[in-house]
Parts: sequence; C-alpha cells; structure tokens
Amino acid sequence: MTTPDPNSLKPGDARGYTNSSASQFHRQNGKLKVLLTGATGMVGEGVLHECLRHPEVEKVLIINRRPSGISHPKLKEIIHEDFFNLAPVEEELKGYTTCFFCLGVSSVGMKEPEYTKLTYDLTVNFARTCSRINPEMIFCYISGAGTDSSEKGRIMWARVKGKTENHLMSLPFEKSYMFRPGFMRPTPGLKNTLTIYRYINWLYPIMLIVAPKKVCTLSELGRGMIQAVLKRPSRSIQEVSRIVLLAHS
Repeated sequence: MTTPDPNSLKPGDARGYTNSSASQFHRQNGKLKVLLTGATGMVGEGVLHECLRHPEVEKVLIINRRPSGISHPKLKEIIHEDFFNLAPVEEELKGYTTCFFCLGVSSVGMKEPEYTKLTYDLTVNFARTCSRINPEMIFCYISGAGTDSSEKGRIMWARVKGKTENHLMSLPFEKSYMFRPGFMRPTPGLKNTLTIYRYINWLYPIMLIVAPKKVCTLSELGRGMIQAVLKRPSRSIQEVSRIVLLAHS
C-alpha cells in the first residue's frame, strides 16, 4: 500500500491516511533522537508526552531553566538558565536528529523590543547553534495561527513570529517546519496545563464543529510534529489542518 503525500490530501481525508511505510529518513537513520525545549510549559510538556510514548523516538534530551520533574527511561534533562549562551552545554546537544522548539512567551503586556528578544533573538540563537553542530537536523518550531510571514502587519506578535519563522527557514538544516496551532484541547493529566483552559476547554467541541480548521488537540500537535520528521512533507509551514493530517498519518 502506498502512503499518501500529506501535501496532496484534503482535511477531510485525515482518517484515511495510513502509516504503512516508514520514511526514507527513518530507514536510513533509525529512530529519532529528539532535542526539546519548553518542557516546563503546556505545549512543550504535551509534545514531550507524545515523544515518550512514540515507538519511533529513541531518546529525548530536554533543556530547561528549571527541573521538569519528569522521569522516563528515554529522557535526559539539562538545566541551563541562559539560552543566549549555549557554549557550556554545546557538546551535550550534539548528535540529535530532531529539535522540537516549544519554548515561548506570551506577548501580553510586552513591548516589541522585549518580545523580539525573547522570541526572535533567543530562538534564532538556539537554532544557529543547532544548525552548526547538527547540520542534518530537522528543526520544528512552535509558532501560532495568524503568524505574519510578510513581517509588515499591524499585529506585533504576528510580525515577530513571522520574522522568526523566516529566519529559521533560511538556516542550513536538513529541513525545517513551522507549526501554527490555533485553539488546542490540552492533554488530560499533564501538570503544566494553563489555568485558563479549566474555563474555556468546553469550547473545543463547539469549535470543532464551527471552525474545524482552527482547532486541534495538543496530542495531535505532538504526533503531527513527530510525523513531519518521519515523513518530511515538502511544505515548511504547517497550519492546523495539516497538523491534524500528519497526526493521523
């Protein structure tokens, strides 16, 4: 059976998308060795949860400013406070095939220079280091629905995210993917779920009906990122409908 190309499918085809063959990358390189940031946040913890469950992920290195409190046979953790200076931990970052960059901050209450430093500058510095020491790496970045690729729009966070995406896609990685999730249903049982989701989680089934291309689960985001690395679709930017397709592939 031939596995369909994720770029050729329509959103309604997700459940018919099979997992009958491994990617050429997987056959040549074995299971995934994942470097992950942001594990102490909701999104990063959710993506990490899927990595630890997935049979094609061999090991995961998380790099945090504070301990995650998570223990697993696949997992190794580095505590490092300064993401603008990776020299002290650079040797430990070598040899990883994949980076899931889930570290991010809210733009609420921030001026553009501060948000740019913590979003664009920090991310690009980390990615430049990874591309230099792991040039065959596939780099996956958590961006957001509504990101402005033109970098010229009126919404500050969208411009900065767009600038970040554009720079990441110019770096000499084997492949880079920008994930733009919208409203997400959290993964039950995880400890870093944002408090606000206790009050708005009821909206998910409604949104799934009225705006299905705008919502996914956090589990689908994590699985979609793993599948992107395994299957390597040609499109670099993965909107919500594409994330769902990949998750069910």
